[in-house]
Amino acid sequence: MTAPQTPDSAQPSAPADQPERRGQYTALAIATAAFGINFWAWSLISPLAPKYRDLLDLSPLAVSVMVAVPVIVGSLGRIPLGALTDRYGGRLVFTGLCFVAVVPVVFLAVMDSYPALLAGGFVLGLAGASFAVGIPFVNAWFPPHRRGFALGVYGIGNIGTAISGFLSPWLWDTSGRSAPYLAAAVALLAMGTVFWLVGRNAPGFTPTTVSLTKHFGSTLRLRSTYELAALYAVTFGGFVAFGVYLPTYLTTAYDLSVADAAARAAGFVIVATAARPLGGWLADHFGGVEVLRAVFGIVAFFAVVTAFTPVMPVLTVAMLSMAAALGLGNGAVFALVGTRVPVGSVGAVTGVVGAAGGLGGFLPPIIMGAVYELTGSYAIGLMLLSDIALAALVFVVFGMPGRGISWRDAWQTLRSTASPASPRTPRPMR
Repeated sequence: MTAPQTPDSAQPSAPADQPERRGQYTALAIATAAFGINFWAWSLISPLAPKYRDLLDLSPLAVSVMVAVPVIVGSLGRIPLGALTDRYGGRLVFTGLCFVAVVPVVFLAVMDSYPALLAGGFVLGLAGASFAVGIPFVNAWFPPHRRGFALGVYGIGNIGTAISGFLSPWLWDTSGRSAPYLAAAVALLAMGTVFWLVGRNAPGFTPTTVSLTKHFGSTLRLRSTYELAALYAVTFGGFVAFGVYLPTYLTTAYDLSVADAAARAAGFVIVATAARPLGGWLADHFGGVEVLRAVFGIVAFFAVVTAFTPVMPVLTVAMLSMAAALGLGNGAVFALVGTRVPVGSVGAVTGVVGAAGGLGGFLPPIIMGAVYELTGSYAIGLMLLSDIALAALVFVVFGMPGRGISWRDAWQTLRSTASPASPRTPRPMR
C-alpha cells in the first residue's frame, strides 16, 4: 500500500487507511525518540562546560571552542547523512548512527584532558547529524498538507538538549564524572536496537539510484536549497547557540550557579522545542513565509533587550520570547522543505539546510567568548544577533513573497480547521 496523496478527509475512518496511519505514527514516534537520544548525546559537553572550566582551568575562549566542536561536526555531517538517507533509507542509517555514537560517548566517560575532550567532541558531533536522517524518513510517510506539523513534531527531539542540561550536571554531582556519558551510551544502544527491530521505511520509499555526487549536485541547483539554508542558519543557529552557550553566559554575566544556569538553559530549549510543532502547523495553514516574518521581527527586538538589561526577570522574558520565536521559525522552515523540495531530494536538501543551521550555531559561541575577553561584555555579540535577524526579516519580506494572508482570512481558517465538520483540503505549495 502506498502512502496516501489525497486529503485526510477522504475516508479517514476506512479500514484500509488504518494500518497506514498506524505506520505513520509509529515511524514518527521512533524517529523522534531516536533524534532526542542522539541530541542528548550530542549535547553532553555543553552543560558540563563550567565544570570542565574549573577542573582544567580553561579560558573563556577555550570553553567556547570545546562546546562548539560538536556543533560544527554535527552540522557538516548532516550533508552526507542526508544524502545517504535518500540512498539507503532512514531505518538503516538511523540504526547505524545510534551504534556509532556510542563510541565517542564511552571514550569521554574515561578521558578528561582538554585534547581528549576536543577529540571526543569531534566524533560525538555525528550524533548531531541525526536530524538530517529523520527529516526525509518522516517526510516520506506523510502527505504534503500534513508534513509541516509532522516534521514539527519530529523536531521535538531537540528536547534531548534539555535532557542533557538537566541530567548531566546532576549525574556528575551525584554519581561521578563518567555517569552522564554512561547513561547516554545505554540509551543509544537501546534506541539503535529498537529502530532496527521496529522501524521501517515508508511504503512509497524509492532509493535514489544516481551517484551521491550527482544527487548532491542536483540539490545545489535548487534555489530553495539556498533560501531555506540561509533562514535556518538564523532560526536553528540561534537556538543551538543559546542552547550550548547559555550556561556559560549566565554563570559569567549574572553570577548564577552552574545548576541554576543549566536549568534556565534547559528551559530555553524546552520552550523552543515545544514551539516547533506549532510553527509547522501554522505554516501548513497560513504559509511558512508569513510565520517567518513574525519570527524574525520578534528575535530582532528581544535580542536588543537582552543585550542591555541588567535585570534577571526582564532577561528571562526576553530569552523565552526568543526561544518561542526561534522554535516557530524552525518548524516553519521545514514545513517549506516538505512542500518546496521534491520527495527524492528531501534528504540531501535537509543535509544542506541542517548544516547551515548548525553552522549558524557554531560561530556565535566563539564570537561571544572572544567579545567577552576583549570587552568584558556580551552586548556586542547580542546586537550582532539582532542585526542578523533584521537582515533575515528584510529578505523574507522582499525576497520570498508569500500568500499575504490577512488577519480576517487567518481567523476564518482557524475557525474552519477547528470545526469537525469542515472538509480539509490540500494546501497550495508555498
